[in-house]
Amino acid sequence: MGLIRLERVRIGFIGCGGIGLRHMEELVKNPYVSLVAFCDIELSRARAAAERFGSEGASIFERAEDMFDRVELDAAYICVPPYAHGAELLAIEHDVPFFVEKPVNLYLEQARKIASAVERKKLLTSVGYMNRYRRGVQIVREILRSDPPILILGGWISGIPKFSPEAPIWGWLLRKERSGGQFHEQVTHTVDLARFLCGEIWEVHAYSVRGFNRDAPPEYNIEDASVVNVKFVGSAVGSFWASCSSNANGGGITLSIYANRTTALFTGWEHNLRLFRLNMEPLDVPGEPNIFEIEDNAFIDAVRLNDPSKILCTYMDGLKTMEVTIAANISMETGKPIRLPLP
Repeated sequence: MGLIRLERVRIGFIGCGGIGLRHMEELVKNPYVSLVAFCDIELSRARAAAERFGSEGASIFERAEDMFDRVELDAAYICVPPYAHGAELLAIEHDVPFFVEKPVNLYLEQARKIASAVERKKLLTSVGYMNRYRRGVQIVREILRSDPPILILGGWISGIPKFSPEAPIWGWLLRKERSGGQFHEQVTHTVDLARFLCGEIWEVHAYSVRGFNRDAPPEYNIEDASVVNVKFVGSAVGSFWASCSSNANGGGITLSIYANRTTALFTGWEHNLRLFRLNMEPLDVPGEPNIFEIEDNAFIDAVRLNDPSKILCTYMDGLKTMEVTIAANISMETGKPIRLPLP
């Protein structure tokens, strides 16, 4: 562990909508944090966030370029939709460590450019795959080191999202060209957790359906449901699914991992764990309700102590998860299996 370098971490936010606000709610609890700058294409959102969470004299901006040029920052949070990335390059140019929400991008070429620049600068980064920090996940990861996974199943089953002014996310999530679809934007969490626990994926073959959500709003053009079959390095196989057409409810978020002597069942947004092991009593590990606080504190400690080991998902690692979900989208379009890494 490095020496303490910062008494207070001065943070600027790019994107002051729903997920950005969730991080702000946790960060203001941290005594080592000052939220000093807020940037959003809708200035009213930046102003409201600054009034609610900002330190004295906090600045607001419409353009990320202005924020990085005018405010001295120790770290940045980038909480924008998949199609709206690019501010990462500004953070890199100014040597500012950054936290970016998942998925890291919609455009592979841009994401790879960012990853290469991060590597050249050796810049500290973190990606918002918060489930990696859960105690149950850490327990299962250690077990699977000696009892390799064989079959992995999981995904997100929900009804169609309903647009409302209070939930502006649906304005872009329902558009394939903006979100990348439900698999890329939501099931990315399940894919990432499977990678973290079970290793890399080297082949993807996906199927999708449309036309069942007949009452969907005009903005809607994503798949109603998809199934993505994968092969892992090490010979495990898996199947992931997405559905936003199951309007009678049921299903929810699941990830099930089957090994020779271990069965790990994660359920719900909090990823509560039910763990079965051969000749042992079942173990229940509840998921942490404050997982954003845990994830954010890890990033702040990494910046403050100059200790990258506290980060469980770097930008490069998040890019690998993105490659899987982009490969799934390509397979949905072509009907063919896709090998990784993508060209």
